[in-house]
Amino acid sequence: MLDSLKEVTELKVNPERFRSATHEELKAGATTDIYFINTRDVLRSVNMLDTPVTAEIFSRSTGMFAGMSEVMELLKDLPVKIEALPEGEYFSPKEVVMRIRGPYGAFGIHETNLLGILSSSCAWATAARECVEAAEGRPVLVFGARHLHPAVAPVMESISVQFGGCSAASCVLGAKLCGREPSGTVPHAAILIMGDTLKLAEAYDAALPPEIGRTFLVDTFHDECEEALRLARAMGNRLGAVRLDTPSERGGVTAELVREMRYRLNAEGFNRVKIVVSGGLNPARIRELASAGADIFGVGSYIAHAVPMDMTMDLKEVNGKPAAKRGRLPGILENKRLVAIK
Repeated sequence: MLDSLKEVTELKVNPERFRSATHEELKAGATTDIYFINTRDVLRSVNMLDTPVTAEIFSRSTGMFAGMSEVMELLKDLPVKIEALPEGEYFSPKEVVMRIRGPYGAFGIHETNLLGILSSSCAWATAARECVEAAEGRPVLVFGARHLHPAVAPVMESISVQFGGCSAASCVLGAKLCGREPSGTVPHAAILIMGDTLKLAEAYDAALPPEIGRTFLVDTFHDECEEALRLARAMGNRLGAVRLDTPSERGGVTAELVREMRYRLNAEGFNRVKIVVSGGLNPARIRELASAGADIFGVGSYIAHAVPMDMTMDLKEVNGKPAAKRGRLPGILENKRLVAIK
């Protein structure tokens, strides 16, 4: 762990690398704000660095609590006691979601990381759950990795599945982190290279194992409904679903398009073929498209771009005595929903 301003000054970093922090750098405090390092030097100079304190974390908004697995990875070897809200539960504005007791020198340097982990994790979990609730039992797939830095995309997708309730994740590492296999078929690029949607579907069907779903985009070359029927007629029961991802330049995926596709598929006896929709979905659009007949929803930017929640950590006890800055209530704030974690 970075212990002093001197160590920060001496820290050498090779700029020819991925700019994301390594796990070792996170634990060392290399991603903290510098004033927490300055604080170590100052408190050490007066022999008060390891003063016993109690810290509480709260948010100013409502949301779903998530992120504790990474918080515990950061703090697991430190001499602190931790209580927290169970992951997957909603919290209210100003409700204490986490409490840490221990010597300030053991964990104070990690305030930046703790708040950053919880801020993003809670936002992603909340946005994912909003989409899942809007779908009313229909599967929601998280496709958001392309909207984030790859260092954090797996965190977003795994949290969206574990706590947001999404059915599957497309990011390989994101799915594996929550004990799932990644879900997805092929992009438009594969169809463009092949030159024909049905040819691509047939090649896919021949090349990949049957347990991988047969879901194909039908908006690449021709009318979506006609392309869907073409696939269904040729593949029969092997076709599991068709996916609509029509770009905004062509009007996007509309309720009218979904309704027509469902009607045309049913009219030819392809009732079992599901309709997957994606492209700029949010809870309102999910409800609209679900009412039109969509079966499965691929959501990316709405979850990935969820605004991080404003998390705050305050010291509430110092040397066992109530303490707080102006505007805060001194002493711990009781929350019977917290459970002992460590």
